[in-house]
Amino acid sequence: MPPANLRRRRSLADAAIALLVEEGVHGLTHRAVEARAGVPAGTATNYFRSREALLVAAAERVLELHFADVAAATEGRTGPTGPDELVDMIAASLWGAATALRGRYLAIFELRMEARRRPALERVLGRLERAAVAETAALHAALGTPVSEEAVATLATLYGGALFTLVTGPVGAFDEAGVRALVASMVHGALAADRDADRRSRDGAGRTP
Repeated sequence: MPPANLRRRRSLADAAIALLVEEGVHGLTHRAVEARAGVPAGTATNYFRSREALLVAAAERVLELHFADVAAATEGRTGPTGPDELVDMIAASLWGAATALRGRYLAIFELRMEARRRPALERVLGRLERAAVAETAALHAALGTPVSEEAVATLATLYGGALFTLVTGPVGAFDEAGVRALVASMVHGALAADRDADRRSRDGAGRTP
């Protein structure tokens, strides 16, 4: 069990995420977080000195939860993982993120829009997103999936765009089969681009100057 101060910090960050979903960025204040978390006045300020620090804590918590879910979903998997298995894995992640975890990702998109006006938040989100891509690349390497680091970055961008469409659009606009078909296009497209880049590299290396 994490120490009490870490549990309290996570509890406050979870309250911030809930407020981002319900009220948007403008509804996220220290006082609102304290009320939502059921803690005494001043508690949130003790942990997060500024409103920006509170926003950053919410973003960090979303990423922490995301990686915990990914680790749980891939535990026990062994490679090599072929394209169809990769589609299944990513489709299950995307469907879960857009349905059961919809609020969590609505919160991160609220933060992403706010970061356009807050350079410090933009820098932190950029760092978190780079860490997410690196962590995803390491996971693919560990599982033995047929995806290069470049294709991982492409898939991360496509995944983010698809997730934004799913969580901000009308509920029920997509079903699970539709999401899998979308992911199949993403995966096979990224792998095809990877093969083309590899072929061009080999062709270029074979040319005499």
